[in-house]
Amino acid sequence: MRNRMIAGNWKMNETFAEGVELAQGIVDQLASGTGNVDVVIAPPLVDLKGVSEVLTQANSSVALSAQNVYWEESGAFTGETSPAMLTSVGATYCIIGHSERRGYFGETDEDINRKAKALMAHDIVPISCCGESLEVRNAGTHVQFVVDQIKADTKGLEITDPSKYVIAYEPIWAIGTGMTATADDAQEVCGAIRKTLVEIFGAEIADGIRILYGGSAKPENVGGFLEKEDVDGALVGGASLKAGSFVAMVKSAMN
Repeated sequence: MRNRMIAGNWKMNETFAEGVELAQGIVDQLASGTGNVDVVIAPPLVDLKGVSEVLTQANSSVALSAQNVYWEESGAFTGETSPAMLTSVGATYCIIGHSERRGYFGETDEDINRKAKALMAHDIVPISCCGESLEVRNAGTHVQFVVDQIKADTKGLEITDPSKYVIAYEPIWAIGTGMTATADDAQEVCGAIRKTLVEIFGAEIADGIRILYGGSAKPENVGGFLEKEDVDGALVGGASLKAGSFVAMVKSAMN
């Protein structure tokens, strides 16, 4: 049985002090526990240490995620952050392959694959994103497009514990646009992802890998997505920047 997951991606929002305040608000509102829902928050890099201290001091079950990583251990890579550096500040998850990283910074499936391998070597769980543009969706080739991404992003990965790898399906046309995929849209693609994972890793591992939906997910619609067989949670953007709305989504997943 897969535990549900609600992950908040703060993107390039919240200063150090604001991040600490937001994390404290989330922790306080979840003080009674999260049941069988895994909760993850992904602040900007400069906020990681402060948020980590909030989570540690509260002895919270909320986990810390980074928003990006580089695959080398160390070296002359100005501006980059290694997996070991993330571990040192308490990060146990890391988002990779987000559509904004792919679109704005030219990251490729090969890059995402290398990042996943580097993270897993340090026991950091990748939250590996995939998804199609509106052009691909309108062409009717979105399922094959995402399946091809999954095959490239997982190439050569060795997964023995399915809880150590997470996929987030995020239709690009539904991120920050106000447009939202329907629950049936999400299931169509997430179901295809699950079938592809069976082909790659076998049924036992594939059945344990969580697939999240991302793309204008909010308290008002998350319940519909969670009703679908192959949607195990949500990767939340804007709605994760307010403690109340983020916690409401966690509580919806607990029901």
